Amino acid sequence: MTKKERVTFVINTLKKLYPTIPIPLDHKDPYTLLIAVLLSAQCTDVRVNQITPLLFAKADNPFDMIKMSVEEIKEIIRPCGLSPMKSKGIHGLSHILIDKYNGEVPQSFEALEQLPAVGHKTASVVMSQAFGFPAFPVDTHIHRLMYRWNLTNGKNVIQTEKDAKRLFPEQVWNDLHLQIIWYGRQYSPARGWNLEDDIITKSIGRKLVIINYYKKNPVNS
Repeated sequence: MTKKERVTFVINTLKKLYPTIPIPLDHKDPYTLLIAVLLSAQCTDVRVNQITPLLFAKADNPFDMIKMSVEEIKEIIRPCGLSPMKSKGIHGLSHILIDKYNGEVPQSFEALEQLPAVGHKTASVVMSQAFGFPAFPVDTHIHRLMYRWNLTNGKNVIQTEKDAKRLFPEQVWNDLHLQIIWYGRQYSPARGWNLEDDIITKSIGRKLVIINYYKKNPVNS
Protein backbone atom coordinates (compact mmCIF):
# COMPACT_ATOMS: atom_id res chain seq x y z
CA MET A 1 0.00 0.00 0.00
CA THR A 2 1.04 3.57 -0.58
CA LYS A 3 1.11 5.87 2.47
CA LYS A 4 -2.13 7.48 1.31
CA GLU A 5 -3.75 4.05 1.01
CA ARG A 6 -2.51 3.10 4.48
CA VAL A 7 -4.03 6.25 5.95
CA THR A 8 -7.37 5.55 4.29
CA PHE A 9 -7.27 1.91 5.43
CA VAL A 10 -6.62 2.96 9.04
CA ILE A 11 -9.46 5.50 9.06
CA ASN A 12 -11.98 3.13 7.48
CA THR A 13 -11.03 0.11 9.61
CA LEU A 14 -11.18 2.04 12.87
CA LYS A 15 -14.49 3.61 11.91
CA LYS A 16 -15.96 0.13 11.42
CA LEU A 17 -14.50 -1.19 14.67
CA TYR A 18 -15.46 1.86 16.76
CA PRO A 19 -18.51 3.63 15.29
CA THR A 20 -19.20 5.05 18.74
CA ILE A 21 -16.20 5.99 20.84
CA PRO A 22 -16.24 5.95 24.64
CA ILE A 23 -14.09 8.46 26.50
CA PRO A 24 -11.54 6.49 28.56
CA LEU A 25 -11.53 8.82 31.58
CA ASP A 26 -14.71 9.39 33.57
CA HIS A 27 -15.56 13.08 34.03
CA LYS A 28 -18.51 15.46 34.04
CA ASP A 29 -17.02 18.77 32.88
CA PRO A 30 -13.75 20.36 31.65
CA TYR A 31 -12.34 20.71 35.17
CA THR A 32 -12.86 17.08 36.18
CA LEU A 33 -11.46 15.99 32.81
CA LEU A 34 -8.38 18.16 33.33
CA ILE A 35 -7.76 16.60 36.74
CA ALA A 36 -8.36 13.07 35.45
CA VAL A 37 -5.94 13.53 32.55
CA LEU A 38 -3.32 14.99 34.87
CA LEU A 39 -3.67 11.94 37.14
CA SER A 40 -3.35 9.55 34.18
CA ALA A 41 0.34 10.35 33.66
CA GLN A 42 2.18 7.03 34.19
CA CYS A 43 -1.05 5.52 35.49
CA THR A 44 -3.75 3.42 33.86
CA ASP A 45 -7.13 4.90 33.04
CA VAL A 46 -8.75 2.09 35.05
CA ARG A 47 -6.87 3.15 38.18
CA VAL A 48 -7.66 6.82 37.59
CA ASN A 49 -11.36 6.01 37.24
CA GLN A 50 -11.18 4.25 40.62
CA ILE A 51 -9.56 7.23 42.35
CA THR A 52 -11.34 10.25 40.85
CA PRO A 53 -14.74 9.45 42.45
CA LEU A 54 -13.01 9.58 45.86
CA LEU A 55 -11.35 12.90 45.03
CA PHE A 56 -14.37 14.46 43.36
CA ALA A 57 -16.63 13.48 46.24
CA LYS A 58 -14.64 16.00 48.27
CA ALA A 59 -13.85 18.50 45.51
CA ASP A 60 -15.09 18.47 41.92
CA ASN A 61 -14.40 22.15 41.26
CA PRO A 62 -11.44 24.47 41.89
CA PHE A 63 -13.18 26.38 44.69
CA ASP A 64 -13.60 23.24 46.79
CA MET A 65 -10.22 21.84 45.73
CA ILE A 66 -8.26 24.75 47.23
CA LYS A 67 -10.04 24.18 50.55
CA MET A 68 -8.15 20.90 50.74
CA SER A 69 -4.48 20.81 51.61
CA VAL A 70 -1.85 19.43 49.24
CA GLU A 71 -1.32 16.61 51.74
CA GLU A 72 -5.02 15.70 51.72
CA ILE A 73 -5.05 15.57 47.93
CA LYS A 74 -1.84 13.54 47.90
CA GLU A 75 -3.27 10.88 50.23
CA ILE A 76 -6.32 10.38 48.02
CA ILE A 77 -4.44 10.21 44.72
CA ARG A 78 -1.45 8.21 46.00
CA PRO A 79 -2.46 5.02 44.10
CA CYS A 80 -2.09 6.92 40.81
CA GLY A 81 1.62 7.43 41.36
CA LEU A 82 3.69 10.63 41.31
CA SER A 83 1.34 11.92 44.00
CA PRO A 84 3.66 14.65 45.40
CA MET A 85 3.97 16.33 42.00
CA LYS A 86 0.36 15.73 40.97
CA SER A 87 -1.13 16.98 44.24
CA LYS A 88 0.87 20.21 44.07
CA GLY A 89 -0.18 20.60 40.44
CA ILE A 90 -3.87 20.07 41.18
CA HIS A 91 -3.82 22.52 44.10
CA GLY A 92 -1.77 25.09 42.20
CA LEU A 93 -3.76 25.02 38.97
CA SER A 94 -7.02 25.27 40.94
CA HIS A 95 -5.78 28.52 42.50
CA ILE A 96 -4.82 29.86 39.08
CA LEU A 97 -8.19 28.95 37.56
CA ILE A 98 -9.91 30.94 40.29
CA ASP A 99 -7.52 33.89 40.20
CA LYS A 100 -7.25 34.24 36.42
CA TYR A 101 -10.24 32.50 34.86
CA ASN A 102 -13.14 32.84 37.35
CA GLY A 103 -12.87 29.15 38.13
CA GLU A 104 -13.28 28.07 34.50
CA VAL A 105 -10.87 25.96 32.47
CA PRO A 106 -9.38 28.14 29.70
CA GLN A 107 -10.01 27.12 26.11
CA SER A 108 -6.54 27.58 24.64
CA PHE A 109 -3.42 25.45 24.39
CA GLU A 110 -1.20 28.30 25.58
CA ALA A 111 -3.23 28.98 28.74
CA LEU A 112 -3.58 25.30 29.60
CA GLU A 113 0.11 24.55 29.13
CA GLN A 114 1.00 27.35 31.55
CA LEU A 115 -0.89 25.59 34.36
CA PRO A 116 1.17 23.54 36.86
CA ALA A 117 1.67 19.88 35.90
CA VAL A 118 -0.13 20.38 32.58
CA GLY A 119 1.89 19.49 29.49
CA HIS A 120 1.07 19.50 25.80
CA LYS A 121 -0.58 16.08 25.81
CA THR A 122 -2.87 16.95 28.73
CA ALA A 123 -3.78 20.25 27.10
CA SER A 124 -4.50 18.47 23.83
CA VAL A 125 -6.83 15.96 25.49
CA VAL A 126 -8.78 18.73 27.22
CA MET A 127 -9.00 20.86 24.08
CA SER A 128 -10.17 17.86 22.08
CA GLN A 129 -12.51 16.06 24.47
CA ALA A 130 -13.85 18.95 26.54
CA PHE A 131 -14.06 21.69 23.92
CA GLY A 132 -14.11 19.87 20.58
CA PHE A 133 -11.05 21.70 19.28
CA PRO A 134 -9.12 19.68 16.67
CA ALA A 135 -6.15 18.08 18.41
CA PHE A 136 -4.17 14.85 18.22
CA PRO A 137 -2.90 13.89 21.68
CA VAL A 138 -0.23 11.22 21.34
CA ASP A 139 0.04 8.61 24.09
CA THR A 140 2.15 5.45 24.13
CA HIS A 141 -0.47 3.49 22.15
CA ILE A 142 -0.61 6.04 19.33
CA HIS A 143 3.17 6.42 19.28
CA ARG A 144 3.61 2.63 19.04
CA LEU A 145 0.96 2.07 16.38
CA MET A 146 1.96 4.96 14.16
CA TYR A 147 5.40 3.33 14.00
CA ARG A 148 4.04 -0.17 13.45
CA TRP A 149 1.88 1.18 10.64
CA ASN A 150 4.90 2.82 8.99
CA LEU A 151 3.37 6.30 9.37
CA THR A 152 6.18 7.80 11.47
CA ASN A 153 9.82 7.06 12.18
CA GLY A 154 9.20 6.46 15.87
CA LYS A 155 11.80 9.08 16.87
CA ASN A 156 9.67 10.72 19.58
CA VAL A 157 6.08 11.65 20.41
CA ILE A 158 6.58 15.18 19.08
CA GLN A 159 7.45 13.85 15.64
CA THR A 160 4.63 11.31 15.82
CA GLU A 161 2.10 14.08 16.51
CA LYS A 162 3.44 16.13 13.58
CA ASP A 163 3.18 13.14 11.27
CA ALA A 164 -0.34 12.26 12.46
CA LYS A 165 -1.57 15.81 11.89
CA ARG A 166 0.09 15.92 8.49
CA LEU A 167 -1.30 12.57 7.30
CA PHE A 168 -4.81 12.48 8.73
CA PRO A 169 -7.56 15.00 7.85
CA GLU A 170 -8.20 17.48 10.65
CA GLN A 171 -11.89 16.60 10.82
CA VAL A 172 -11.09 13.06 12.02
CA TRP A 173 -8.40 13.90 14.60
CA ASN A 174 -10.62 13.98 17.67
CA ASP A 175 -12.26 10.63 16.92
CA LEU A 176 -9.21 8.97 15.45
CA HIS A 177 -6.84 9.49 18.36
CA LEU A 178 -9.36 7.77 20.66
CA GLN A 179 -10.01 4.99 18.15
CA ILE A 180 -6.28 4.29 17.90
CA ILE A 181 -6.00 4.14 21.70
CA TRP A 182 -8.81 1.58 21.96
CA TYR A 183 -7.39 -0.41 19.04
CA GLY A 184 -3.93 -0.46 20.62
CA ARG A 185 -5.31 -1.76 23.88
CA GLN A 186 -7.44 -4.46 22.26
CA TYR A 187 -5.50 -5.60 19.21
CA SER A 188 -1.95 -4.23 19.25
CA PRO A 189 -0.56 -4.00 22.79
CA ALA A 190 3.09 -3.50 23.62
CA ARG A 191 3.19 -6.83 25.47
CA GLY A 192 1.53 -10.06 24.45
CA TRP A 193 1.17 -8.79 20.91
CA ASN A 194 -0.34 -11.31 18.51
CA LEU A 195 0.14 -10.17 14.94
CA GLU A 196 -2.65 -12.44 13.71
CA ASP A 197 -5.15 -10.46 15.82
CA ASP A 198 -3.71 -7.11 14.74
CA ILE A 199 -5.46 -6.75 11.40
CA ILE A 200 -4.20 -3.26 10.64
CA THR A 201 -0.51 -3.93 11.33
CA LYS A 202 -0.74 -7.29 9.57
CA SER A 203 -2.17 -5.56 6.47
CA ILE A 204 -0.03 -2.42 6.29
CA GLY A 205 2.69 -2.54 8.96
CA ARG A 206 6.42 -2.25 8.62
CA LYS A 207 8.00 -5.33 7.08
CA LEU A 208 10.83 -5.16 9.60
CA VAL A 209 8.40 -5.17 12.53
CA ILE A 210 6.60 -8.19 11.11
CA ILE A 211 9.81 -10.06 10.26
CA ASN A 212 11.19 -9.48 13.76
CA TYR A 213 7.90 -10.58 15.29
CA TYR A 214 7.96 -13.92 13.49
CA LYS A 215 11.63 -14.46 14.35
CA LYS A 216 10.70 -14.23 18.02
CA ASN A 217 7.35 -16.01 17.55
CA PRO A 218 7.77 -18.78 14.94
CA VAL A 219 4.54 -20.09 13.48
CA ASN A 220 4.13 -23.83 13.14
CA SER A 221 2.74 -24.62 9.71
